Amino acid sequence: MSASSEGGAAAPLALRPLLVELNDLKRVHSAGRLGSIAERLFAQGWGALTGGAAAEDVALDITAKALAAARLCDLDAAFLAAAGLEHQAASDVLVAGFDAVTDAVDPALRDRLRARLHGTSSALPGSLPAFVSALAHQPRAGVTCPGKPRILLEPPENHAEHCLMVAVYGVVLSPFYRADPTLVFLAAMSHHFHNAAMPDAGFTGEMLLGDHLGPIMARTNQWALDELDPPLRETVQRARAVLPDDATAEGRAFHAADCIDRVLQIAQHLRAAGLTMAIVLDDMELVHAGPVKGFHDRVLTDMHIP
Repeated sequence: MSASSEGGAAAPLALRPLLVELNDLKRVHSAGRLGSIAERLFAQGWGALTGGAAAEDVALDITAKALAAARLCDLDAAFLAAAGLEHQAASDVLVAGFDAVTDAVDPALRDRLRARLHGTSSALPGSLPAFVSALAHQPRAGVTCPGKPRILLEPPENHAEHCLMVAVYGVVLSPFYRADPTLVFLAAMSHHFHNAAMPDAGFTGEMLLGDHLGPIMARTNQWALDELDPPLRETVQRARAVLPDDATAEGRAFHAADCIDRVLQIAQHLRAAGLTMAIVLDDMELVHAGPVKGFHDRVLTDMHIP
């Protein structure tokens, strides 16, 4: 699976169902854990990077965890260990979740990602830069267009969730564009650095800033970059060089991931708004098979539900 010559497919349609499903990691929460899965994976990624882990390892680890979580949600390695599963048994569960959603992923990349779910890491996370929390508390603007009032959809995603999702999408999409997944991952994880300090007024606000936009973004991006130690800062700056355009394979992978995430975020609101009871009861089997299903069905019938 790779990008066709000019004029061919611009994106791999086979990956669409996986990307749709992964998008919900921005909306899955669990008791005792602050933030969505996507928000927490964003923080884990930056903690690993500041702790000295190799960027390639972080890109693969975080992407593998996200793919396993698509079906398992927060039944992750930490929970499974706390619940008493030995390492091998926990790994088997994680791999089963991973395998359930990754049929369309490039086989070579899939093997590399799956291997991360078998391993253990002794590396200690570093201190989190302030921009991690700031991005998690910075809401996205919603749908904006110059000259028109914005459309706000509640609850809004935050910038940490968006950056994480674009990073994971970018890794999964990278074989199609023959891109370096690590470079795409780092570019995506850092592409909204400016919003750690800059409130998001969307495209409308950017246009109203006019000539002030460039200097403000440069300054606020630099504030975030300055929170990183020099070696990591230089690595991130090199990755960010792919952000301005689609002239490179990495730029194409990043911009595809960014565009897909922005639109799927809105699509999930529309999908929820169009949900019907037939889908819930028939397709999703809300009242599912079991020893009391017959009784449940009679109860619903007699109560005229739905």
